[in-house]
Parts: sequence; structure tokens; C-alpha cells
Amino acid sequence: MRASHLEDFYQFLRFPSVSTDDHYTEKVTECGHWLVEKLTKIGLSAKLCPTPGHPVVWAHNKQQPGRHTVLIYGHYDVQPPDPVRLWDSPPFEPVLKNGYVFARGATDNKGQILSHILGVQEQIEAAGDLPVNLHFVIEGEEEIGSANLGNFLSQNRKALKPEIVVVSDTGMISRGVPTMSYGLRGVAALELKITGPKMDLHSGIYGGAVANPLTAMARLLATLHDANGHITIPGFYDEVLPLEDWEREMWRKIPVNVDEEIVKETGVPELFGEKGFSTLERIWARPTAEINGFGGGYQGQGTKTVIGREAMAKLTFRLVPNQNGDKIIALVQEYLQKNCPPGVKLDMAAGHAGPWYLTDPHSQYGEAAQRALKKAFERDPVLIREGGSIPIVSDFRDILGAETLLLGLALPDCRAHSPNENFPLENLDAGIRINKAVLQEIAA
Repeated sequence: MRASHLEDFYQFLRFPSVSTDDHYTEKVTECGHWLVEKLTKIGLSAKLCPTPGHPVVWAHNKQQPGRHTVLIYGHYDVQPPDPVRLWDSPPFEPVLKNGYVFARGATDNKGQILSHILGVQEQIEAAGDLPVNLHFVIEGEEEIGSANLGNFLSQNRKALKPEIVVVSDTGMISRGVPTMSYGLRGVAALELKITGPKMDLHSGIYGGAVANPLTAMARLLATLHDANGHITIPGFYDEVLPLEDWEREMWRKIPVNVDEEIVKETGVPELFGEKGFSTLERIWARPTAEINGFGGGYQGQGTKTVIGREAMAKLTFRLVPNQNGDKIIALVQEYLQKNCPPGVKLDMAAGHAGPWYLTDPHSQYGEAAQRALKKAFERDPVLIREGGSIPIVSDFRDILGAETLLLGLALPDCRAHSPNENFPLENLDAGIRINKAVLQEIAA
């Protein structure tokens, strides 16, 4: 690892580029300017493109006819560092410990996108140019839904014209195991509010005579699953695309004890999920219904004997091919309204959403990516789907007409979005090697 590469990483991480909090707006923009300067120094044409929110960084080499065109996407915004008290070191003061750099954004996504920038830098230094026409598009709003990136892509579609998009913002199945993701789950959110009396009530005077909104919410949410982890909403599974035989066989051969690793990483006493499917199948190819938040009534110290006037819950549904988010939300709303207990009123509001993504890992570019991963790690890559969602990859398909290669560098214990987020320097090096190899393979 070059000392200058490590210093670039540290400088990048020191920007508190938190996109969701207006107090950090200036720092987000400063981080974008730093990227423009870095990309310019390595020999690309780079600029900061304003949006109604945080700016997009766009850089490219000289576009020459007869070459393949590749777009590399990443993001420079990060999640808030809270709760700061749980960090072992200040979140925006990177620390190197045992080969891992600890800082907010180290894995998600600064380490991963920087590895591509450094790979391009080394190729230009060695050969004076790249083997492809290249665009970097690095946004500052991924952590808040990429609200303005679609417009940027539409406005610059003719100038971009990529044949393929490369993204490193996903995970590796295990340390040292090259991993290519070819599918992502979608997501759809729903907020619930149950109201009862017009004010909090004394639970002794009114208890037993008035329906308790918190009890009603708990009863309602408990109907979402049966004892075997199946979602009970009629029609929920109707359009789920079954796994292919080759996928089941490939996932069974993954050289990692996934169940053991998840128990170790999460600290749960045992795993639980939809009966009839393996852990990987549940995470990568089955839909879910999750309660992300639940509250109401008295939350302070000690006891306050009240019947709270309202209860709230936040739900998300992870979706798989070929589910439609709008249809799923409609099914859920119909089911919850029908099963709402008596004596209370239920209100629902749909939240953010993003579609699932599935591409062919055996396509021309998919095969090129696998060859690149094998070169970079000197072992055969593993093909997986991801349980999470990256809605923007569907925009690459719909707006630019390009599929996406998801070449992740995040380890299962990277703690993205949590205190003590970290990224191993060996993966920064691996990302540099992947970048060089994938551009060469696509150019061939």
C-alpha cells in the first residue's frame, strides 16, 4: 500500500459528509470538491454538478471512438455517526488498527469508491490512458435515497452512454472470497398509526372499558407472520420468482458456514426465518415483512399508569423478483385494515420505495467481471444476491439502458451504518486490482 494512497483515504474520511443533516451541508460540498481535485490530479476531466440537494461529482477521460464505455458509480455521503459514545475512536478521525481503518464511511462507500479511483490513477500512470472510455459518477445523496441522481442521469444521458456500470457498494461473502452480486431485493415502507381516546387516560379508571391503542397495535402486528415465519398476507407471495436450480446448487457450495458466521456476528442465540428455506435463500431470494419501529404511551423512567391515546409502527417489506411494490403495499393496507381490532382507528401512509434488481451473471460483461475477480484474488469468485437494496441500479437500467456489475468489497463485520465502521487495507488493495482487471477485461 502506497503511503500516498493511505493518506488519500484518511483525507477522504475526515470529511463529515453526512447527507441527511443540514448542519453538515457545507462539509458534504467540501468533500465533493476534494474528490474533483483528486480526480483532476490523476488525469481526468472532473467537475462538481449542482443539484437541488447535494452535488454530483462527474469525471471522465478523453472519449475515443471504438472503445467500450464504462461508468463507475459510488457515493461520498455517509450515515450520521450517532451514537458517538459507542465509537472506540472519533468517527471522523480515521484510525488504523490491525490492518483495518476505523471511521464513518470507511466501507460505505469511501473505501470502495476510492479503490476504483486509485486503480484508475495507477493505470494512467503506467500507460498514460485507460483501455476504455470511463465516467465516474459519485453522488452525495445515496444515504438519503438518491433523489436527484435520476435527473442527473437523464440530463446527461447522451454524454454518458455507458455499455455497463460498475458499482462497489455491496458485500463479500467472507474475507478473501471474491464476490459478485447479481441481484438485490427491493424495499417498500409503510407507517401505521392507531388512535383511540382523544387524550391519555388513567388506566385504573378506564382500563377494561376503552380499547388500548398499544395493545391493538401489538395484536395487529403479531398477525403479520405465522409460527413458521411465513407472511400471512393473502397474495403476498403470488408473484415471487422461484429460484433456479443452478442458484440453489451454487449457494449450497459457498465455502463459508453462513449460519455460524451470522450467529457470531449478530450475537443472537439462534437463527430464525421462513420455514422451508436455507438462511441464504431467506436473505437473498425471499421477501420479508419487518417491524422497524414501534412505540406509544409512556417512555420515561418508572411507571405511569396510562392508556396512551395513540400507537405508531414503522414497517418495511423487502421485495424480490417479480414483486411490485405498489401492489404489495396495497395488499398490506387491505389486510391490516381488515384485521384491525375494534375500538380504535388505523391510519396508514406509504413511505420510500425502491425496486428489486436482477441481472444475468453469465452475460458477456458478467463473465468479464468474474474473470477480473479471479485475477484480483487468484481464486474463483462466488455469485450471490444481496438482501439489501440499491434503487439507483434500476435507474441505470431504465435511464441509461445499462446493466450493473456489483463487485463488493464490504466484509460481513464492517459495521456499516453502526459505530466502529471499518475497512481493511487489504480490500483497498483488492479494489485497486479489481479496477485494473475489470477495465482490461471489458476492453478485450
